[in-house]
Amino acid sequence: MSGLTCDDRGMANVVRKFYRYLSASANRKLDEKADPRVQIDQAITEAQRQHQALVQQAAAVVGNQRQLEMRMARQIEDVESLTASARQAILLADAASAKGEEDAAARYEQTAQAFASQLVAAESSLDDLKALHQQAALSAEQARRAVEDNTLRLEGQLAERARLLTQIEHAAMQEQMGKALDGMSRLTPPGDTPTLGQVRDKVEQRYAIALGRHELSSQGVESRMLEIRRASLDAKASNRLAEIRTALSAGPAAGGSDGTLSLDKGQADRPDA
Repeated sequence: MSGLTCDDRGMANVVRKFYRYLSASANRKLDEKADPRVQIDQAITEAQRQHQALVQQAAAVVGNQRQLEMRMARQIEDVESLTASARQAILLADAASAKGEEDAAARYEQTAQAFASQLVAAESSLDDLKALHQQAALSAEQARRAVEDNTLRLEGQLAERARLLTQIEHAAMQEQMGKALDGMSRLTPPGDTPTLGQVRDKVEQRYAIALGRHELSSQGVESRMLEIRRASLDAKASNRLAEIRTALSAGPAAGGSDGTLSLDKGQADRPDA
């Protein structure tokens, strides 16, 4: 590193900063695109893993307490056995001394002394085990409380998971409803599927164009000529109908015995006769 120049170190710093920036940007984009349900499951799985590790550690602490208790039980049995043996050796020494058997009494005294030495060592070891057991019992109690507290926290996280999943489903439903409403709005950008508003605008446009064409065609020369011919025919029909009514009112005398004269006259008066 001592051979690097200032420019090299500056470039290395820039590269590290750029790498950290890319990593942070990628993590942020990943968090934005990640499925919240998957992230919730990941969090719960990690919490369960930590809880399991805590339970195993607490089990080891409690197991150490139980093992010390078993060792203490055996040590107490050893102390009681050595005490009984030392007492019996003293009784035998006293009995031999009373009988004047000094050699036997001396041997029993030595045996009692050996039992006493072992008893002292056993009692010292028992005291050490009691001290260790006291510490182990305190650690085991703390481990139990830690497991209980973490169990409550884990149960709370599971309840929170259920609540969050419900909120996620509700949010997804609201988002879907929002998309549906946006799809019905005319402000929605055109896509592969036309919206109801777009279809309505298309129909109205075609209808308006048809009305415009009809309006233009009705205002042409041919249309006006047709209207004039239709009006002329209507006027002639009205005049002819009036003649027929007049002939019928005059009776047979005015129009002949069967009224044909009046009708023939009317036909002679018509311009197209």
